[in-house]
Amino acid sequence: MTRAGTVGSRLRRLRTDFDQSFAEPARSHDEEHLELLTIRAGGRPYAIRLSQTSGVHPDRPVTPLPGPQPALLGLAGFAGAVVPVYDLAALLGHPVAEVPRWLVLAAGTPPLGLAFHDLDGHVRSATSDIIRESGDEAGDRRRGSLRGLVDLPGGSRPIIDIPATRAMVHALAGHAQAGDEEPS
Repeated sequence: MTRAGTVGSRLRRLRTDFDQSFAEPARSHDEEHLELLTIRAGGRPYAIRLSQTSGVHPDRPVTPLPGPQPALLGLAGFAGAVVPVYDLAALLGHPVAEVPRWLVLAAGTPPLGLAFHDLDGHVRSATSDIIRESGDEAGDRRRGSLRGLVDLPGGSRPIIDIPATRAMVHALAGHAQAGDEEPS
């Protein structure tokens, strides 16, 4: 098949999908479902609650910063604000072999960017598919950012809790928790 034929068939399929989206009832936010980003950090699968994010960006320039914290990649600019960017794989204790491509902005304040390697997609999962952890083991900082598992086709994924990750970053940086942050 020629490239023009491939593009034309893809365009027709996109138009059909777009038109079909108006025929389906609108999704509403409800207590029975959870919107998740499925990602990979350090080669391992994870999920992030979409409600805990304020944006996802590919290939965002990050200005490196020197310092003793290897998880701190540097600073990135977003709508006039300078945001610290941390490598999520490093925060979770995984060896980092390559520069992460994707960056998720954490919802809330203070601003925080978390970089990861691959964006697998967006899923809507039933809350009944969430397996909650009973508690975190003291001293294991990776566990401090993970809050349960989600059962998805293709396997279960640990859920990264963004407020807990923000608190972990502040602890690593030696900062006290800000007043408007929610404790995890």
